[in-house]
Amino acid sequence: MTGSQKNTRDGEVQSLMSMARDLEKDYLDQEESDPWAGSPFQWIKSRPSRQVGKIGEQLVAEWCTAKGFDVTASGDSEADRIIAGKRVEIKFSTLWKSGVFKFQQLRDQNYDYAICLGISPFDAQCWAISKTLLHEHVIGKTPQHAGASSPW
Repeated sequence: MTGSQKNTRDGEVQSLMSMARDLEKDYLDQEESDPWAGSPFQWIKSRPSRQVGKIGEQLVAEWCTAKGFDVTASGDSEADRIIAGKRVEIKFSTLWKSGVFKFQQLRDQNYDYAICLGISPFDAQCWAISKTLLHEHVIGKTPQHAGASSPW
């Protein structure tokens, strides 16, 4: 293939790419488009689940620090951080397609509170829940490891 043939071919591919982009809007409706597109949190969705949990812990720790709370590592695997002198387990969820957050693996470990941070494409919600309340309604009461069929 000569250089001019290659350039013509590349130009044809570029032309097809442009046509495909123009046609895309005719075939994708708003419901099919990615609600995370353009979100400052979009990059988190592409990370492996183990990293997503760590990112959530870091976001909560940095946010609490910015709000003037003393935040340190817990020093063990029973809690994620010590925040304002309280042992805290941090759970993180991005918004599921069903429109809910799912905070998983709330276990009976050595912590005082669970902080659950949920992010959607352009919003965030946060709950601080005492372990006492978790014992009343979650820990030992709801299946948390049932996979896709679990309500949690």
